[in-house]
Amino acid sequence: GGLILFAIFSLVMDVFKIGYYSSFYSCLSAIKIIYPIVQAIFVVVQTYFLWVSAKDCIHVHLNVTRCGLMLTLTTNLAVWMSAVTDESVHKAHSKLKKNTTEEIFRWLLKVGMRSSSVEECNCNSQICQIFKNGYFWLYPFNIEYSLFASAMVYVMWKNVGRFIDHHSHHIQCLKFRLFRRTFFVGIMLGLIVLVSGLGVLILYEVQVNSSGEPSKKSQALTMYYIFNIVCLSLMSLVCIGGSVIYRFDKRDMDRHKNPTRTLDVALLMGAALGQYAISYYSIVAIVASTPRDALSALNLTYALLMIAQHTFQNIFIIEGLHRQPP
Repeated sequence: GGLILFAIFSLVMDVFKIGYYSSFYSCLSAIKIIYPIVQAIFVVVQTYFLWVSAKDCIHVHLNVTRCGLMLTLTTNLAVWMSAVTDESVHKAHSKLKKNTTEEIFRWLLKVGMRSSSVEECNCNSQICQIFKNGYFWLYPFNIEYSLFASAMVYVMWKNVGRFIDHHSHHIQCLKFRLFRRTFFVGIMLGLIVLVSGLGVLILYEVQVNSSGEPSKKSQALTMYYIFNIVCLSLMSLVCIGGSVIYRFDKRDMDRHKNPTRTLDVALLMGAALGQYAISYYSIVAIVASTPRDALSALNLTYALLMIAQHTFQNIFIIEGLHRQPP
């Protein structure tokens, strides 16, 4: 389900890309227009393949199967790196001064041009601007799709030739009841935090980008940090509480080999390393900077809580992954 959701947004992104690059068909290299078309075909074929075959443990043509899956995995990683690079370049351009941005943009356009006439490829029409802004906003979905697909293909690669142990055939029927015990409370609290987070993010983006007054930008930053500090504190407390409850649980730990669980733990720890690095550099920058004001204190608290929350959350999730079913 998650794969299909990201695939749909990736296809929409490819449509926006095709529309944007088609505006420059007279001076842009044809490969620029062909690339999103091929990528859209790849997304459709791969999503169908994973939907049909994700649970298969293949026992014929093992080497050919492993080779094909590894080729698919590396292709997804290449698409992921390409998307991250494009988005990073776009973010860097938005942070530079206007004249510098135009010079870099003109230089980048020359790379894919047939002729040296840069002026002919300016995006001046309204529809062109919509396509341009639209596909950059959809880049995160394409990035997540590539990572999602890479993880599933890796699990399939690990399952090639694998025999399932008989004692691991636990059939567990999960019956979800909305108003039973605390399920309803948890869902409502999660939706409240989600909606509140979107509202705070929109207000933050609007005030920081549209307002030229330093006081309003300071207020937006204060609101942003306070909201995140409250959320991170609650999440840390919940994860600690869940880990404490695990201590009173009578179920045994599942120590058997499981490629899906091993991948989950590796991806969880690997993703946390990036956030640890960001928080660490933020702490170093705050401590070394002067003067120290209220925003610096909020930023420091936010960075410390981010490290604590990721640590407690990873411990809680990893312990839960190794629990035997009830």
